[in-house]
Amino acid sequence: MAATDTTSDTIAAISTPPGRGGIGIVRLSGLQAASIAAQLVAPHQPLEHARARLADVLDVDNSRTVRDESMRIDEAVVTFFAAPNSYTAEDVVEIAAHGSPVVLEFLLRRALELGARLAEPGEFTQRAFLSGRLDLTQAEAVRDLIDAQTLTQARQAASQMGGALSRRVAPVKQELVELIALLEAGIDFAEDDLDVTPQAEIARRIDELKPPLTALEASFARGRIVHDGLTLAIVGRPNVGKSSLFNRLVERDRAIVTATPGTTRDTVTERISLGGIPIELVDTAGFREGARELLEEAEQLGIRRSHEALADAALVLVVLDATQPRNDEESRLLSAVEGRPAIVAANKSDLLEKPFSSGSELGAPGPSHLGTGEAASDGLTFLPTSALTGEGIAELREKILSLASGGAAAEPAMLTNLRQHQAVATSLSALADAAKANAGGIPHEMILLDLYRALWALDSLTGQTTPDDILNLIFSTFCIGK
Repeated sequence: MAATDTTSDTIAAISTPPGRGGIGIVRLSGLQAASIAAQLVAPHQPLEHARARLADVLDVDNSRTVRDESMRIDEAVVTFFAAPNSYTAEDVVEIAAHGSPVVLEFLLRRALELGARLAEPGEFTQRAFLSGRLDLTQAEAVRDLIDAQTLTQARQAASQMGGALSRRVAPVKQELVELIALLEAGIDFAEDDLDVTPQAEIARRIDELKPPLTALEASFARGRIVHDGLTLAIVGRPNVGKSSLFNRLVERDRAIVTATPGTTRDTVTERISLGGIPIELVDTAGFREGARELLEEAEQLGIRRSHEALADAALVLVVLDATQPRNDEESRLLSAVEGRPAIVAANKSDLLEKPFSSGSELGAPGPSHLGTGEAASDGLTFLPTSALTGEGIAELREKILSLASGGAAAEPAMLTNLRQHQAVATSLSALADAAKANAGGIPHEMILLDLYRALWALDSLTGQTTPDDILNLIFSTFCIGK
């Protein structure tokens, strides 16, 4: 995004999604926002701050004194926000007309003809940031709220927009600034016999800064999952019920299910929400034993993609047939997922003569293959399920959610992207260097370099010292009109 002069430019954009809708909004921000709006619509009453006014959208110059009703092309609600009490801290006008693309494009084109320029992606929010209305974590939360696909994501973004992350960082920054000021004073007034801060006191203060930052850094594990979601691959040999379990989790018939083994020839994906966490389910082709040359080319390609999905997925659901003994292919599959976040579903459990639970002996009257001892040695969780009856599906969902969240509880303020995580990690690294320098008796001038590096990293988290190229990269990912 090119740098803009927020003191002179007036920007305009359609702030609602493309296409037809009940309402469409054209937004203007800048010194000329009100004067341009006055030429776009004819309000029934004078515009006042934070008051909605009914107005006519006329296909004529609104400066004339006599209205011609035949020239009215739409009705609109116009709201004016006077600087600095607006989203951007500039004069802002929002024109809410009917969501006809023709009307909205007419309003925008006329605004550009009257002196406004088309806003770039995220420019309204960037102006809010540059004017001090938002810090950078709040600005990022605006984008996250727009992109939210689950209510949990929306709640998290709303919390960040309210400054939750900034408030969590603020006490640490304040203590860090106090320590820096203490050391600076000792250097500046050394000739006045001001007591130099003892080494033990510096160490204590640095140690007190680390726990809250370490806890904040740890929040990234869950924050990233809530923000981005993850992928779960459903794997197993043909005809064990992978697609049926997939449909149960999706709660609709998304994948084709037949009694013929090998029906699924390619991966099928669907996104669901568990506990507010977006999870992309991937139904895969069955791993089949036998020589590859005996398999059809399409099935070979499907199996290859199944291996790719297995390698790429954050979580794995291995599906076994509870009525059949484990074969060599399944043993290799279980070995492949050992040590990874994985669940083993013993499907078709409704067909067993003797009901079982996850803590008892599993298997058909023939050779047992899912005993308690085996489960413990593999380090995997075995869950009896039935895609036909729904048995064990609720427990399966709970286990998937537990693995997805890592068992961590939701926090009011979490790191949700890599930029935020890197800022906190850099600050912790700088504090560790400062502690090491202090322990080695290094002069305070050198310790201050590390402390300032820690402070600058925290400043970059909220945006006080963020370079322009980083700002441009962040705001360019916004939609136009926000």
